[in-house]
Amino acid sequence: MENNTKLIPFNLPMVVGNEAQYLQDVLKNKKLSGDGTFNKKASALIKERTGSLYVTLTPSCTAALEMAYLLIDLQPGDEVILPSFTFTSSATAIVLFGATPVFVDIDQSMNLDIDQVLKAVTAKTKAVCVVHYASTSCDLDLLRARLPKHIYIVEDAAQAIGATYKGRALGSIGELGAYSFHETKNVLCGEGGALLVNHPDLVARAEILKDKGTNRQKFLRGEVDKYTWQDKGSSYLLPELAAAYLLAQLEKQDDINAKRLKLWNLYFAKLNTLASEKTFQLPVIPDHNLQNAHIFYLILANPQMAVNLALHLKKQNIQAVSHYVPLHNSPAGKRFGRTGENLANTEHKAAALIRLPLFYDLSENEIEIISSAVLNFFK
Repeated sequence: MENNTKLIPFNLPMVVGNEAQYLQDVLKNKKLSGDGTFNKKASALIKERTGSLYVTLTPSCTAALEMAYLLIDLQPGDEVILPSFTFTSSATAIVLFGATPVFVDIDQSMNLDIDQVLKAVTAKTKAVCVVHYASTSCDLDLLRARLPKHIYIVEDAAQAIGATYKGRALGSIGELGAYSFHETKNVLCGEGGALLVNHPDLVARAEILKDKGTNRQKFLRGEVDKYTWQDKGSSYLLPELAAAYLLAQLEKQDDINAKRLKLWNLYFAKLNTLASEKTFQLPVIPDHNLQNAHIFYLILANPQMAVNLALHLKKQNIQAVSHYVPLHNSPAGKRFGRTGENLANTEHKAAALIRLPLFYDLSENEIEIISSAVLNFFK
């Protein structure tokens, strides 16, 4: 029997502060391209909060990852180790340079299995891309200590703004980090991203690569009379309208994450009793992480149960969705990648995972409705 008539969507983007005013300011100033006032303010705010050496806004997290691999001179024949359980951008940014993505398994927290990473390292390994699933991470200090020093750590922190590892901002720990501001993220501007540069040897080049390979930033600062082509590069600039919307969201970042965490904890409290009966697995948050409540997921006993639960919720106008199809099983993954040892965790968890609605404007009453619907399914 249906217990609610209003659709509860999986996600809704939100307005939380000065978005409208800042957009009007951009139109009034007649400055629409990247590197305007709002770009600078938003970049500076991220830099201050994360402690990164350099931050630049990008058109997407995908673009930030591409810029990261351009910055470390990823070449054909190089390999980058990453989880198979991730979004395609984590791998396409590698393949774009003719390098090989090497897919490895995840652990119980849905993050890279460090032992599997170490088994996959070869003389060709240029970097490890750690993907912070649901704003949690593997043990980054342990990974760094066990990896050869010449191997870069690139953080795909698309879901992790405001989350931390041992008190340090995710995205600021590896040599490079990337955020997403897609409309499904905690902090958003529709489409957008940021590259965080955390190694001093990479900062100067990053400034050139983001501006089509030129020293335009030196020209704007009055350090040279004309700017010229210096290096590889592309147009990695976020338009000013998007940056204005983003700044308004960044100013409310703590409030956004606190609201989401309150909803996440309510889910956990409502569903914990049934989960303790081994009916399903709730999210695992490692002790070293402070999460931002980006995702609330369940791992069901088997894939068919996940499908059945999603259908059960759909009948009650609740949108619940699965997540990534493992990349090592995809046509492009088989064509471009290499797969490490047995990826049993990846294959089970990917097939049996379901995500429940979680967004800023979701009400506590709606959490009650969704939780009750889940519990009724198992009754």
